[in-house]
Amino acid sequence: MAREIDEAWISEAIERHRRVEELRGDFDRAVESHQVSVHSPDNSIEVTVTASGRITDIQIHGGLSHRHPAEFSRELQAAVSNATDAARWAREKLHSEIFDQFRTLGEA
Repeated sequence: MAREIDEAWISEAIERHRRVEELRGDFDRAVESHQVSVHSPDNSIEVTVTASGRITDIQIHGGLSHRHPAEFSRELQAAVSNATDAARWAREKLHSEIFDQFRTLGEA
């Protein structure tokens, strides 16, 4: 039995694929350019990270001479961990902003 080809559906599917690729590019650019900053629990370290997870800056507030290395290490590790969480949050937020209004073929 021969199947009937729905040219309109095929055209719409191709256009939707193009749109998804365009949105994916927008998302990739947004993820790399969007930055968030977080602090260590004692606010002595500030880490700036992109939504992709790339650390772009680390600022130390106050001197290091009075800091015990183990204490500094814990604060730095906490700040980097906070940055990882912040990047994930930013990525999810950007994803929903970019893709949530896109309808699936089933919703068309």
